[in-house]
Amino acid sequence: MTEAVQIAKQIGGSLMVRIPKEIVELEHISPGEAVHIDVRKLRKDWFGMFPQLKPFTKEDRFHSKYE
Repeated sequence: MTEAVQIAKQIGGSLMVRIPKEIVELEHISPGEAVHIDVRKLRKDWFGMFPQLKPFTKEDRFHSKYE
């Protein structure tokens, strides 16, 4: 499965989402062909964007070079 993040745009009374050219070529999609789309809204607060980043601790606060 190939994923992409796109912005929905208003076209008349509908919303349109563009499929990037790279995905069209990779998946060999042609005009008029049926595709399955899984729609999920992105979280706006971006909390958890970097799961490898550990939470700050009191020790981190004492080691900060900006304080």
